[in-house]
Amino acid sequence: MKFAFAGIDFLGGVFEALATAGWQPIKLFTRPCDGIYDHNEMVVAQARRHRLPIQLSRIRAGDIEALSAEHGRDWVLVVAGYPWLITGWPGRVRYALNLHPSPLPDGRGPYPLFRAILDSYETWGVTAHVLAEEGFDTGDILAQDLFSLSAAETHETLLARCQMAALRLARGPIARELPARWRAAEPQGDGAYWPRVTDADRTLDFRQGVEDVLRRVRAFGAIETLARVGDTRMFVVAADGWTEPHRHAPGTVVHRHRRHLVVAARDGYVQITRWSTISLADAANTVR
Repeated sequence: MKFAFAGIDFLGGVFEALATAGWQPIKLFTRPCDGIYDHNEMVVAQARRHRLPIQLSRIRAGDIEALSAEHGRDWVLVVAGYPWLITGWPGRVRYALNLHPSPLPDGRGPYPLFRAILDSYETWGVTAHVLAEEGFDTGDILAQDLFSLSAAETHETLLARCQMAALRLARGPIARELPARWRAAEPQGDGAYWPRVTDADRTLDFRQGVEDVLRRVRAFGAIETLARVGDTRMFVVAADGWTEPHRHAPGTVVHRHRRHLVVAARDGYVQITRWSTISLADAANTVR
C-alpha cells in the first residue's frame, strides 16, 4: 500500500512503522517547527532517506489531486500530529485517516495530554479514525489502543505511552486490516473539543493542596508550569512535596537550599527542584 504522511516527530514513529510493515511512502507533509516543543527532524530525515518530496505548507485539495494523478487513487493519507484541517480528499484517495492521542470521543483537540493528567483520567489511549472534513478528530473510529494511567503519571510518561500505542496501531490494525476496519468503522457519538492550553492552565496556585499543585507540575513536565514566588515569576520543570499542618500563608518561601525552594501550599509544602526565570522558548531564542 502506498501512503503519504502528514505530521511531525510527535507521532512520527508511525511513518517508519508503516514503511517497515511494507507500505511504500510517497510524500511527507509537515510544517515548520520551533525546535523547542515541536520537532520534525526525524520525519524529515526519514523522508530524505526514502527520497520523498517534502511539503511544509498546508495540504490543499490540489496537493492530493496531484499525488493521485501520479500514483492513482489507491493510496492512504496518514495524519498524525498535523495542525491543519484537511479537506478535499474524498474521491481523490482511497483512504484518509488520523491517529489522535486520546480515547475519542474524549479529548478532541490539538494536544489533550495535559488535561488527561490534570483531570485524573484513569484510562487513556490513542485512536485511529477516518479523517473528517468538518471538525477536528470527529471521524468514525477505525481502532483504539487503550491503557490505564497511574496516579503518578507525568507528561513525559504519557507522551511515551501514546507514541508506543500509536506504533501498535500502525503495525497492527492499520497496516494489516485497514480495508476491513474502514468498512466497519463506528461513529464516535457525542464528544467535546479541548482547546489549546493557556498560561492560566499552566500556572501553579499554592492556595490549592499539595496533590493538586504537583499534579499540575506532572501534567506539563518539561513544557514547564508557571509560578509566582515572592516577586519572582518562574518556570517550573520539577517539584516534590508533602502534606503537613502549618500556619504559613500559601506561596510563602519557608526554606531554601541552593536552588531548591520549599513553598507553602494549603495543606503542606511544595519543594521546587528545577526552575528558571526564563522559559525554554526564551532561552532558545536568546541563544539564536
